[in-house]
Amino acid sequence: MPRKNKGGLLARVNFPLYTIQILTSRHILVGGGGGSAKTGVANGFEIFELSHDGVQFIAEEVTRHETGPSVVMNCATYNDGKNTWIVAGQESHCQLYSVHSRVVTLENGDIPKKSGIPNPEGLRQRKKSERSEENIRNNAERVEEIKDTNFNVKSKKLQLIVKSMDSIQTDFGEKEALQRIVRVSPSGKVMVTGGTDGRVRIWKFPQLLKLHDMEAHTKEIDDMDFNPDGNLLASIAKDGRAVLWDVTTGTKNKELTWNPPGNAKYLYKRCRFSMSEEKTPKTQLFTLSNAAVGKNPSYLQLWDTEAGLIVKSVSFRETLSALAVSDNGRFVAVGTMFSGSVDIFIAFSLQRVLHVAGAHSMFVTGLEFLPTRNDGPAITSNAETAVVSISVDNRICVHSLPFRYTVPIWVVIVCIILSIFCAFVFCSYMGI
Repeated sequence: MPRKNKGGLLARVNFPLYTIQILTSRHILVGGGGGSAKTGVANGFEIFELSHDGVQFIAEEVTRHETGPSVVMNCATYNDGKNTWIVAGQESHCQLYSVHSRVVTLENGDIPKKSGIPNPEGLRQRKKSERSEENIRNNAERVEEIKDTNFNVKSKKLQLIVKSMDSIQTDFGEKEALQRIVRVSPSGKVMVTGGTDGRVRIWKFPQLLKLHDMEAHTKEIDDMDFNPDGNLLASIAKDGRAVLWDVTTGTKNKELTWNPPGNAKYLYKRCRFSMSEEKTPKTQLFTLSNAAVGKNPSYLQLWDTEAGLIVKSVSFRETLSALAVSDNGRFVAVGTMFSGSVDIFIAFSLQRVLHVAGAHSMFVTGLEFLPTRNDGPAITSNAETAVVSISVDNRICVHSLPFRYTVPIWVVIVCIILSIFCAFVFCSYMGI
């Protein structure tokens, strides 16, 4: 049976959330806003640092960047250990940001507190010094408190500074030009964008020079993703098509098709690549497919991209809205539209291992697994995996899966042998 939820509310912001990305091994970025209408709701993105106190996850706001009248509906990040970049969709344009760190000194009451529980004696507690070079490379906050001659408490802290760089128009829709999706390749050499005009555009990154402009779909693009090698791109759109592209040449590789039950009409909603953990790794693609008629089930599908066939699928009784795959390829998470639920599955078997009913009060807009492969310390020390979810309800939640303990095979064999031996002795004693 699926395990009970071990996560919960991580943070709350004052604007609807539409996109989430992993920035470093310890930082997440969330973006959204209220749009161009003068509603008083801000547009922009926030960066949070995550940590774990041995019991629960903790999020502390590091940076907030407002984008004026342009809501951040989609974004992507890239971090090579030296440079950190953010590309954010703002209407028909894509805005490039660079992220740098600086050390600031805080005194007395300026020292940030990760816990909302006040000290009853009014004393400020000192934090342990952590000066790991790995953490500095990942822009992680490190606090070292010292006392000056006046016995004032000081702290040194790394802050993340976001600087606006180039901006380019990436969509040219006739009725409404709008960038729907942006992704950066695993190597960080190219970026891909898609929007309401149905064209897939590949750009040199971070120079933002156009390399290919493909007439990919007849309707607006919903999602795209690079495979782990970065040489293959998947795109899905509201025309009901899922297409694989050769990134180097900008040409079509193949189109993925399947036969829905009862010949019902289905539309792809999300797509994510993953590498299988078999001895001979294969590139696999996960997709979410929603029925055009609400009464029909929705599906999480696992594709063998080489054969162009669906290997496994799981059905849902409601519309699906969000998808994420862990960086080690072991888990896949799905978010739903109406109930705001989150589910985690084992990737190769699509066995459900965690169900979080009503994780959000409205539909899930984004999911991201906490990283396990990045440089720097992992923050999921007491969980096998953890996924962060966002929604237009302004809430950021985390859902963790406890380690699944298994019995070694040799213990099972020994127990079977002992059981047979005991049964034989008992039968002999009873004269059977």
